[in-house]
Parts: sequence; C-alpha cells; structure tokens
Amino acid sequence: MLNGEVQVEDGRPDQATVTALTALYQQAPWQSYDAETVRRAIQLVMLKAIRVDEIQANHQLTPDTIAYIMGYLVTRLEHNKQHLTLLDLTVGTGNLLTAVVSQLKAVVAGKIEAYGVDNDDTMLSIAQLSSDLQRLPIEYVHQDALEPLLVPASDLIVADLPIGYYPVDANAATYQTHAAEGHSFVHHLLLEQAVRQLTPGGIGVFLVPSQLFQTAEAKGLLKWLPTNAYLQGLLNLPRELFANANAQKAILILQKPGAGAQQVEQVMLGEFPSFKDQSAFQKFIAEIVQWEEQNLLTDHA
Repeated sequence: MLNGEVQVEDGRPDQATVTALTALYQQAPWQSYDAETVRRAIQLVMLKAIRVDEIQANHQLTPDTIAYIMGYLVTRLEHNKQHLTLLDLTVGTGNLLTAVVSQLKAVVAGKIEAYGVDNDDTMLSIAQLSSDLQRLPIEYVHQDALEPLLVPASDLIVADLPIGYYPVDANAATYQTHAAEGHSFVHHLLLEQAVRQLTPGGIGVFLVPSQLFQTAEAKGLLKWLPTNAYLQGLLNLPRELFANANAQKAILILQKPGAGAQQVEQVMLGEFPSFKDQSAFQKFIAEIVQWEEQNLLTDHA
C-alpha cells in the first residue's frame, strides 16, 4: 500500500491475485485516515495472523487497552515538554510504541525522537511499515536489547517486557540482576538495561508479571533496585484480562535518580478495577493522575 504495488516473491501471489489486490489497494484511501485509525486496522490484521498462525506469547502485540493506559500515564508526566526522547526496548510489531507516540504528540510541545529496538527482524519490518503508514517518524534498530544500545539516552522508556530466560550467560553476567546460577530472567536484565539507558530523572513504564518481586529468582532484582532506581508505582491490571492468576500483568513505574528526582513517600500500589465498571475505573484513573501530579510532576519537570 505504501509503494502502490503488490510484492511478489517466487511467483507468489499469482498474477490474478496481484491484479485483484492492486484494484483493492486503489480503493483504500488510507492516506486520508488519521494515525490511530491506521494503527487499529493494522492491529486487527495482526490479531487475525496471531490466531491463525498460533504465534507464541512473547511475539503477540500489546493489547490496545493496556497500551492506552500506559500512554495516558506518560502523557501526564511529559505534558508540555519541549523535547522528548522515547525508547521501546522490546518494540515487537510497534503497537505499544506507536500508540504512545500518538498520545504524546497531543501533549508534547516540541519534538519527539522515538526509537524501537528488537532482535526479531520480521517484527521490526512490521513495526516500520506500521509507523510509515501512520506517518510517525520512528527509528528502528535491529539488535539484542541487552547488548550496548545503538540509540541515544532516553527521557522516557516504555516496554512490554518478554518473559523467559536469556540464553547468553556471558552477557547476562555483566548485569547485577543476573541469576546466581543457570540462565537469567530476561525481564530482570531488561529493567536494569532500561535504567542504564534513561537520562537522570528519566522514567520507565513497563508491563511486567504481577508476581515480579515475589519469585525465588527476584533476589538479584531486589538487591539491585534500591541503589539504582526509584520504585514509584506498581499497578496490577484487572484479573479478568488474563487466562489465569499466574499470567496477570502489572504496570511498573521506575525513575532514574538524578535531576532532582526523589523516591516518592507513597509508592502508588493498587489494582485496576474491572474495565466493565466504568465509574470505578475512571475514579481509579483520577487517583493515579492526582498521585502523579503530587509526587512525580514536580520532580520530573
């Protein structure tokens, strides 16, 4: 659709299909759609592909509801900023990053420099096409996010962290959060890498397992955290979103020390009410906004 032609490899699709697709592409006035409409359309296509191809969990996209909540949290923190550097360490197909960038464009007064990193070139290709169709200038880098990063230090990092073990033990050993023996949890290492990559006072907003700090493997993470980052918030998402309690996710807010940042006196802890209860949900969001304004905005100005 970007190039106005159908890509053909090894004779597929055949000429009849190419002709039919070309006619359909010409009927789709996608250039007149706003970024959010395009993003949602791409997301629907991806959801169909995920179901048909039975894509593994770590390759699935961040659901819209969660992406919007994470985006809303950061718009409060970055409101009227003159320049913002934003990074998604595990960008995948880009649904979370493009959703957040679209929301930030409405509140950031100046330029947004956005970057996405992933080690899967197929997913990065989809992310690049998605942001191009949405006309969002995002730079993507194909690399292992736990190697030295090829992107600038970031004021803000968002990431839907993959869950599992990181296979490169020699590289994991350079992180304080590595396991005492055997493979290390990749999401522990990525949290440490994210804090390293943040500018002083910068904020990271991550989608993590709700039981992040309650596993036997969390000892290294708990030892690293107090001297390297401020734990400012941990908000469990509604249990109804997940197939079982063990799969429940939470939104973690970390802040890098420096530039006037401080550990908040009252860490924001809680669980979102059911999204079906609009009144309770809106009340909870209002409480989060009030907490951000009282605790984070003055420090992050």
